[in-house]
Amino acid sequence: MTALPPQNLGLGTWPHRRARITPDAVALVQGDRSLTYAGLDERVRRVAAALAQGGVRHGDRVAYLGPNDISTFETFFGAGLLGAVHVALNTRLSAAEIAYMLDDCAPTVLVHAASLGHLVPAVLPASVRRVLVVVDLGGGEDAEHTAGAAWEAVPFEAALGAVEPLDEVPAVGLDDPCLVLYTSGTTGRPKGAVLTHGNLTWNTVNQLAHVDVLSTERALCIAPLFHVVGLGQVTLPTLFKGGSVEVLARFDPEVVLSAVSERGITSFACVPTMLQMMCEHPAWDGSDLSTLRTVIYGGSPVQERVAVAWHRRGVQVVQGFGMTEAAPGVCMQIRDGAGDKPVSIGPPHFFVDVAGHAAGRPADLGDAPAELLVRGPNVFAGYLGRAEETAEAFPEPGWFRTGDIVRRDGDGWFYAVDRAKDMIISGGENIYPAEVEAVAVQLDEVAAAAVVATPDERWGEVGHAYVELRPGADLDEDRFRAHLLANLARYKVPKYVTFVESLPRNATGKILRVRLREAAATGLPPPLR
Repeated sequence: MTALPPQNLGLGTWPHRRARITPDAVALVQGDRSLTYAGLDERVRRVAAALAQGGVRHGDRVAYLGPNDISTFETFFGAGLLGAVHVALNTRLSAAEIAYMLDDCAPTVLVHAASLGHLVPAVLPASVRRVLVVVDLGGGEDAEHTAGAAWEAVPFEAALGAVEPLDEVPAVGLDDPCLVLYTSGTTGRPKGAVLTHGNLTWNTVNQLAHVDVLSTERALCIAPLFHVVGLGQVTLPTLFKGGSVEVLARFDPEVVLSAVSERGITSFACVPTMLQMMCEHPAWDGSDLSTLRTVIYGGSPVQERVAVAWHRRGVQVVQGFGMTEAAPGVCMQIRDGAGDKPVSIGPPHFFVDVAGHAAGRPADLGDAPAELLVRGPNVFAGYLGRAEETAEAFPEPGWFRTGDIVRRDGDGWFYAVDRAKDMIISGGENIYPAEVEAVAVQLDEVAAAAVVATPDERWGEVGHAYVELRPGADLDEDRFRAHLLANLARYKVPKYVTFVESLPRNATGKILRVRLREAAATGLPPPLR
């Protein structure tokens, strides 16, 4: 019996394999530009060749800094085709934060949008041999002359035009690293979570088991691609099925609503803040949402009134729950029941095992809140260069300790209660900030609220609520407290209340609680980011 030749199973072969099935189908759209699957395959092979010319080899890192763009996908798939590792960098970070991540991952090549070129001299580590400059839709100049520098900067298109599409590619397996995404860094220094080709592939399979994705899909990519929601929840499953993905460089609620109305968009993934901004936008009532079959959101809990507003428009908003380390899916609502349980995170994904964390070991999850452990082929390989922290994240082989508190109802659907580290222990009582925040936003005047712990001589720690009001709203502390007391046990009501113009958030809209804890400890106003 003749042995079969080794197969390249990595994400980089996805455009090639799809091009063999539906070569003329449109894969990616951005503005006036579109790429068929055959065209995407050809471009990805050119990117792989250009990266190889820049010294990239199997296992090397390729960093990408820029807004959502077709070139983001080309770089991601091109790196994967070589067996290299794509590192997605957050464009909203400061130069110091980006420099830290680049130094941590030590890429061989940096690909960046021309509009962010001013950051490059300050952030580039010594490991970088070549810089490819993308003239993105946001504008920006071509690469500047870099004679005498330790690296050369080449326009992206010039680099692709100077090579032939790569033909011979190294074998890439499911266990090979594919992607590094840095955790949000809400506590301490961000860590690079290493996701393998298998992690991303199995997450895609899990998504397809929960959601009916068709080859006729017209999906919007609106969540940033440096965040796991942007890549894993709709975009990769749509491309796997041969649908079309329209790329938006940045989120704008009016632009998204217009795109859905005018171009028959069928699906997108986002974070709850985006859902809220759209349903509160003046264009909401007049938008035609009839083609939208699926909207998947995740990253943080959604306000119940926001989920209900979408369901009332006949749009199935489906909550997915997970984390970067799970690529990201752990649980997801299904269509049947999502409208009746709008704030549930649904049942676990098909190829995901869940358990409670008790005394360092997996235990059965009952009705009471418990810390969640997760196991499955989508769970990451570990943190880049951090063996000790990786070991701490896996109390038992294969079981990742999420740090999330969940509970399960009688139907097997789960609810995210809070983060274990966010729980407040006041006088021996456990207080879950998310529970208090959910009651706070029931008030029409409250746009968002966040409760954090602050030290207290008598009780050990107490709650401090930071409340963001809607524009023009009038709410005083007495009425706010009266509402909480009417709906919560007295010990759960925060001792301190501060009204703020805006809560500090990261690029995906997640509230930066570490900033609020620092503000509570110092008595100073919280920074915006």
